[in-house]
Amino acid sequence: MVGRPEPSPGLLRRLDDIARAAFPATGTVLLMVLAAGPSGVPALVPAVTLPCIIFWSIFRPGAMPPPAVFLLGLLQDLLTMAPLGIGVVTLLVAHGLAVAWRRFLVRQSFMFVWLAFCAFSAGTAALGWLLTALLAWNLPAPAPALHQAALSAGLYPAFAFVLSRIHGVMRRAEETP
Repeated sequence: MVGRPEPSPGLLRRLDDIARAAFPATGTVLLMVLAAGPSGVPALVPAVTLPCIIFWSIFRPGAMPPPAVFLLGLLQDLLTMAPLGIGVVTLLVAHGLAVAWRRFLVRQSFMFVWLAFCAFSAGTAALGWLLTALLAWNLPAPAPALHQAALSAGLYPAFAFVLSRIHGVMRRAEETP
């Protein structure tokens, strides 16, 4: 009706909205903690974190704000026992670039987005390697960084498949009155 305000949403609707808004960051935290388990693959935590951050930064940037990326980078540094700040800086740079190119990437095919993610992965690994070298005043072996980039690029299709399904469900829930 004209002139009448809409009724305020109920408690369950508000809780649903909060859960939908918090899912990208909390889901990423859960995957990071699971990846930090005794898998024998030290690059698994960054390789799991980057696809989640890039996917949500492109397809739902409001749900992956910079403060959340900062905290995820800090958690990554703590879980991998890396020097504090390396994960924060690399993930914030990747997030910033993904958000900047979001309008272009969101209209592209999966293959193009995957190739762009491979570039993000290589750049993030190279930046992490460079920051580690600067902090240690020593050139670390490049093999772990290459392994991390390859693992992250290889995991992206599986993550994108699952996260795109979740994103579709979230979008349909938002469109329902």
